[in-house]
Parts: sequence; C-alpha cells; structure tokens
Amino acid sequence: MTQHLDTKWNKCLEIIRDNVSETTFNTWFADIKPLKYEGNTLTIQVKSNFVYEFLEGNFVDLLRSTLFKVMGNGTQLMYSVLTDKDNNLSMEVGTDNSASTCRRTANSGNNAPVAKQETIQELDSMLINRYTFDNYVEGISNRLSRSVAISVADKPGRAFNPLFIHGSSGVGKTHLINAIGIKIKELHPELRVLYVSAHLFQVQYTDSILQKNFNDFMRFYQSIDVLIIDDIQEFAGLQKTQNAFFHIFNHLHLNGKQLIMTSDRSPAQLQGMEERLITRFKWGMTAEIEKPDFELRKNILRNKIYRDGLKFPEEVISYIAENVNASIRDLEGIVVSIMAHSTINNADIDINLARRIIGDFSDYEKKTITIDDIIKTVSEYYGVEVNAINTRSRKREVVLVRQVAMYLAKKHLDMSTSKIGKYIGDRDHATVLHACKTITNLADTDKQFRVELEEIDNSLLSA
Repeated sequence: MTQHLDTKWNKCLEIIRDNVSETTFNTWFADIKPLKYEGNTLTIQVKSNFVYEFLEGNFVDLLRSTLFKVMGNGTQLMYSVLTDKDNNLSMEVGTDNSASTCRRTANSGNNAPVAKQETIQELDSMLINRYTFDNYVEGISNRLSRSVAISVADKPGRAFNPLFIHGSSGVGKTHLINAIGIKIKELHPELRVLYVSAHLFQVQYTDSILQKNFNDFMRFYQSIDVLIIDDIQEFAGLQKTQNAFFHIFNHLHLNGKQLIMTSDRSPAQLQGMEERLITRFKWGMTAEIEKPDFELRKNILRNKIYRDGLKFPEEVISYIAENVNASIRDLEGIVVSIMAHSTINNADIDINLARRIIGDFSDYEKKTITIDDIIKTVSEYYGVEVNAINTRSRKREVVLVRQVAMYLAKKHLDMSTSKIGKYIGDRDHATVLHACKTITNLADTDKQFRVELEEIDNSLLSA
C-alpha cells in the first residue's frame, strides 16, 4: 500500500514540477511526504504551519487539480503539519473544501509526550460596552445582519465564519459587532474575545517589527478565540500588514475560531487588497446594513430619547426622521444639538427649533466639495503653485501638497483611487493609497501636522 501511494504521489510531483519553477518546486514541494490515503482523502506531511499556509494560499488549486488527475475526481486533501520535531507531534488540518478538522496526533506512538500548553494571560477585549443587542434597534435595513449576528454570538466558530458586515458610514456596523462580542462573553465566558480597529492592528504590527517582537504579536493574535476587526478596508495598500493578517486569519479559521469584520464596501469592491484575502472574506457570510428607512429612523430616535431620559414631541421626532436620512450618527447628532440649543437658550423643544437646527445641518451637508477645491485649498495653504502638483517634482513641499490633496479627495469625494490619481499628478491608484497611508501616519504622530490638516479640512468645509 505504501509503495503504491509513493508511486501515485511521485506522479503528482511530476505534474507539479512541470507547472512551477525548479526553485519553487525544491522549496515547497520536494520535502512533502504522502502519509496515507483513506476514504478518498490523501494526507500529506509538511514541515511547518508556514509551509502549509503558503501552499494553501498560493498552490491549493494546482494541488487539487493534480490530485483529481492522478487519484480521481473528488479526492480530498489533508495536511499533517509537523508542530514538534523533537517529539514527532503533528496537527492535521483540512483544505478549504474538505472536512473541517483540526486535531493533534503523535506519530511516534502512545507514549509520545503531550505538547505543553502555554499559559495565556488575561485579555482586555476592548469592546465598547454601551453597544449591545438590547439597544440595537431592528428594522428592514438591518434585520438580516442582526439575525446572523445573534447566530454567531450563540455559536461562535460554527455559524457564519467568517462574518463580513458592510455598509456606508454611520449605519450601525460598529454597534452590531460589539454587540456580538459582548453577547459571546456573556454566553461563553471562557472564550478570548478581541475587538480592534484595522488602523490599530496596523499600528501594532508596525510596532512589533520596529521593536523586534513580531513573533509575540503573531502568538497573541493566534491565541484569540473571537477576533473582531472594524473597518478592514483600511488595510488597502498595506501589503505587509495584509500578509500578517492573512496568516492570522488562516490559523484562527482552521482552528475553528470566529472571525468578524466590517467594511464600508463589499469584499468584491475592496481595492488595494490581496485577492487571497478577498477570497477568504467571502468564505462565510457577507451581510449588508443599508441606510435606515423612515420607520427605523423614528424608532432609533425614540430609543435614544428614552435612553437619555429626554422628552420630545412626536411631531418633532417625525420631522427629524423625515429630513435627516444620511446615517444613525447624524440622527443622534441632531438630538444632541436640539437639546443643547434648548438648554442654552431656555427654548421649548418644538417643531420650530427642529426646523432651525436641521436647516443649519442641511446647509452644512449641502456643501459640495470638488477635487479642484481640494487642490486649490491645499496649494494655497502651503504656498505652492496649483500647477506644481501636476509636475513630476519631488520637492518636499510639492510632494506634501500632492499627498494631502489625495488624502482629502479620498476622504470627501466618492471617487476611485485610480480617478483621484488621474486628477492629481496623473499618478496610479497605488500612489494614492501610499499617500493616504503616509498622511494618516503623519497625523497620528505629529501634533503640528494634525493641526494643519484640521485647518485645511475646516477651510474646505467653510469655503
């Protein structure tokens, strides 16, 4: 049987060798050993989890097609990943479309030592405790997402994994994913739950490289049972960060851990993201939260007013819901503004006050910003000629103006990065993504620059 399996596997290796370079073959395939072929499933041994993840991320289609050709259609692939060479311990994991398994095996017999379990420290989940299912108001626009979220909270790692929630800013994505995390901690207190923004993850990754503790960073994230990442679109263009997250995603998913992500757009619309990540985002459930309809807007207003111990006439609530439909955040902002004006001016909360506040809000919202406005405002602020932005100049002040203009265009305009790059300096989308990353990092670390950026932004909005 072993000889027959070796013969079959050697035929597989011949096909693989014909489809990859010699260096690639020797690096990733030459040391693979076939262990067994049972129940239409071939188990192969690889030297490490890294090798397994690399094969899954880059050559899984080649492996599958080769197995189908040599061993028959429908052949499943299982990996035996060597985790402890000294004691010959391994972990078996399946491919994406095989049975979901993950178990430790000892190849050297029953007396092999058991791998020592690391002690894992207490974890601050970083969840926002005010965001719960109890105060998440349900409507037609979010009913599916809420239902899926409750299923995930009930059975993390088993129902809808990964869960990818998308929708425009202010529709309640952050509220919903925090509600999932809080409910999981309530129902499954033994699980390690972590909520983190994509930006913070990226900062932590960069710090781990600078401080030479990348392995600690990876070990920490691979110890999480429920990982919740907010605004995953911020990984766009950050290839090294994406690579780190790719390996974390693979490790957690293969070990039955729950992954939850949000984005301002669907996986198919993400730009600057590696295809292998986008593919994984689609593995589980993708749910969209749409902008709230009129009835949901009214219920959200009633909920906030009741929660804050306020009293608003019903006609005021209806008026706000009719005239403010951009986002939940805007609805709540109007309530705060009305309360502030009522308190400061000792005025009644009535339809006239609501009209005045919403009128001011609408004027602000109707301010239209164009890409020419952005280029002109940024150039004037830094004292650079407008035409200089479209030259190939690498002078520091010109590069800064160009990058700030790209950043603000990405922030304020509904334009693709490719189109922004075309308008600003005739650059490609990768340059725009790099500019946005540079300006974001600079604003995070340089207080003076952050003030400058706010001043430019305010000039744009008030012009």
